[in-house]
Amino acid sequence: MKLLILGATGPCGQLLIQDALAAGHSVVVFARSPQKLPESITSNPAVTVVQGQLTDAELISKTVAGVHAVLSALGPPVTVTSGLTYPSDTPIAKGYALVIDAMKRHGVRRLILLGTTSIKDANDHFSVVFKTLVAGVGVFAHGAYKDFVAIGELVRSESVGLDWTIGRVPVLTSGEDKSVVVGYVGDKHRKPVLTRTAFASWVLEELEKGEWVGKAPLITSP
Repeated sequence: MKLLILGATGPCGQLLIQDALAAGHSVVVFARSPQKLPESITSNPAVTVVQGQLTDAELISKTVAGVHAVLSALGPPVTVTSGLTYPSDTPIAKGYALVIDAMKRHGVRRLILLGTTSIKDANDHFSVVFKTLVAGVGVFAHGAYKDFVAIGELVRSESVGLDWTIGRVPVLTSGEDKSVVVGYVGDKHRKPVLTRTAFASWVLEELEKGEWVGKAPLITSP
């Protein structure tokens, strides 16, 4: 398949690219600062790099045309330092609105994107750990919290014509462990961490199997 990958210059995005290439897919990268990508990616003949902003509707539309699916590791920063300066006008959600509009225009149905438990789900149950995590983000990185919530609301409201999956993650960590537990907040034995390697691996597996279409599961380390 020909895959459009968003958020490609970050750690998760680069892992997504590597896993997609290893699975035999071709990749289109849409990035504001593609110079952040290593040469091992940009020089790969199966990779096409498009430099652009998430506000450029025309370029987004041209980039979406011809791809089979959109995979995204986009997400606002949730650290205290960056959270204090992150804009409150939900810029990533607005970018997703343009992406989804382009997908519908060009008949691209599959969208798998990163989310967090700031995006609530009817299948969730009470968890002290995850409630505390979300509350902390809401206080110390409120702009990021608002953006994630808006992303979830947007995807669900625009679900007609889309085969979407939001992979909600806890705290992302480094490491090579690819094992995951997939379910919902409040399930037993849910750790509040997940390796980026595991997230990327799960996204490619979900692309192949489609087990969570129209759902927003929580993915954690076992």
